[in-house]
Amino acid sequence: MVKISSTLLLIAFILYTLATIIFTVSVTGKKFRQKDGESAGKRIGRLGFVVTIIGFLSQIGYFFTRWSADGHVPVSNLFEYTTFFSMMMILAFIIIYIIYRNNGVGVLTLPIAVVVIAYASVFPHEVEPLIPALQSNWLKVHVTTVALGEGILSLSAAAGLVYLLRAVDQSKPSKRTFWLEFVMYSIASTLAFVIISFSFQAAHYNEKFKWINEKGNEAVLVYHMPAIAGPYEGEKISDGFGPLFPSPSWMNGVEAPRKFNTVIWALVGGLILYWIIRLILRQRISAALQKILMNVNLPLMDEISYRSVAIGFPIFTLGGIVFAAIWAQQAWTRFWGWDPKEVWALITFLFYAAYLHFRLSRGWHGEKSAWLSVIGFVIIMFNLVFVNLVIAGLHSYA
Repeated sequence: MVKISSTLLLIAFILYTLATIIFTVSVTGKKFRQKDGESAGKRIGRLGFVVTIIGFLSQIGYFFTRWSADGHVPVSNLFEYTTFFSMMMILAFIIIYIIYRNNGVGVLTLPIAVVVIAYASVFPHEVEPLIPALQSNWLKVHVTTVALGEGILSLSAAAGLVYLLRAVDQSKPSKRTFWLEFVMYSIASTLAFVIISFSFQAAHYNEKFKWINEKGNEAVLVYHMPAIAGPYEGEKISDGFGPLFPSPSWMNGVEAPRKFNTVIWALVGGLILYWIIRLILRQRISAALQKILMNVNLPLMDEISYRSVAIGFPIFTLGGIVFAAIWAQQAWTRFWGWDPKEVWALITFLFYAAYLHFRLSRGWHGEKSAWLSVIGFVIIMFNLVFVNLVIAGLHSYA
């Protein structure tokens, strides 16, 4: 069943990539009319939507075959949660497309989902029994609801980013073009992380260190990438590249130094990949994308971005705050404990509450609203990547 689920996920990945190309063609192609008055772009967009639906059905198949193999809902580790998160992004896109019949959102939503699946694929795929802390029905309720809420909120960011790429003046450098390029660099870093991880995995690279782990015991820590940042006061016991410097002393979560080293590789690799793409394009990446999105309907993108927050925020609140607090009371005998994951869930909640306040009370529409939706996605991804990989806490088992 595990092999079948992996194959179905790969099929979904390929179909989403194909749908990305189709939606891009639908937006950039000629807008001539057919005999029935319908534009060629709409016809091509419908094809992209059909391909997306088939990919989504394949991913659903992955989810349930994985569930059958696991014996529990497959959202208990980073690989499973991240793939489920991508599935919720696609579900949100499908719903929005049915309502608005707009191809522009697909140009960015689908590639982001592809990148998220690729990011998930670098983590261990093995089926393992649930640890005692996760053996609860609240795993199904809390984690799936959070992923659904974040998936819908991510669609808001995709629509907001489309808005910004179309609306921001790219004729000269400015603060707005700088931050748009920073978003492009962040995406490049994720891609670089995937490429580097797969490359060193294929080479079976490893370095070993003795160190004092999070439980205060001497243990062996294995790096699967060259060690730029080694464990704090760790001793190297194998051949290899580094380290160049030690990780901070406070970075003592579950294998946190190795994860910190991975983040460094992603940031450095992202910088290299970003400049390679810029050299190929001979212009800013956001400027190149603006030419693709010239025919996008800006008011519609603004409406989609807002509607996504209006739907996703209460769902995230229910899963990330209410259900989380109830499960925390059952598991740890307290509703709140300032664990890093809890803190960033609260930050996410407060940010989107502020978004709705500014939107409804201050009249922040258009570009201001789009920037907020993109910042919200950055917060979600920081919680998913940095908090999970580097910061120690009660959720480090993820």
